[in-house]
Parts: sequence; structure tokens; C-alpha cells
Amino acid sequence: MHELSIAVALVERACEKVAELGDARVEALHLKIGRLSGVVPDALLFSWDVATQGTALEGSKLCIVEVPLAIRCDRCDAEREPPDALLLCPVCGEPAFDVVRGRELELVALEVEEHAADAAHR
Repeated sequence: MHELSIAVALVERACEKVAELGDARVEALHLKIGRLSGVVPDALLFSWDVATQGTALEGSKLCIVEVPLAIRCDRCDAEREPPDALLLCPVCGEPAFDVVRGRELELVALEVEEHAADAAHR
């Protein structure tokens, strides 16, 4: 399950950013995952608690936006979203290898609470 190694890499990157911010606590990490990325969102969510344990991200949420597959069909001269992962135009049936969206694995944002130590003492 390579999702655990992806979760660990995301945690490491986020921890570096938190260290730069100083006194901040991560509430959530926002991620975009494309249908062709090879990442299973449920497996990544399952791995998140394990990967964050004992880190500055422990207790944070992983928020995933799944990006649908979009291809460009040369024959139709249009962008299409096939219903499955096949690179075929759903309108004309022609192969379409120009992937417009769907390969993403993108860290979009860190949701942080600044001055975390002050907030914990209130």
C-alpha cells in the first residue's frame, strides 16, 4: 500500500511548513487527487492517522477533493469526461490520449491555527 508512504511524505512536507510558521497547529491538510493518479483516496485517509501519529499534524484532518478524468477528443474538438478510466471519447468512441485533468496529486492548502499554545490555554 503506497498510500502510507504518500501520507508520510505529505506529513513531512507539512511539518516543515509548520516549523517555518512557528507557533501554529495544523487543523487540516487539503489535497486534490486525480482519478488516474494511482492513489486510492480511502486508503490514503486510512493511512493518515498512522502517518501523523507523534507529529505536529497529529489530530488533523485530511480533506480530499477527487478530480474527475477529463480528456481532449481531437475528432470532436472538445473536452470530455469519460464515465470510466478508459481514454475513449464518450461521444464518438475514438481514443483520446490528451489527458486534461485526472493525474493530480496536489497539496492545495494547510489549514492552521496560529498561536496554538495560546489557544490551548484558554
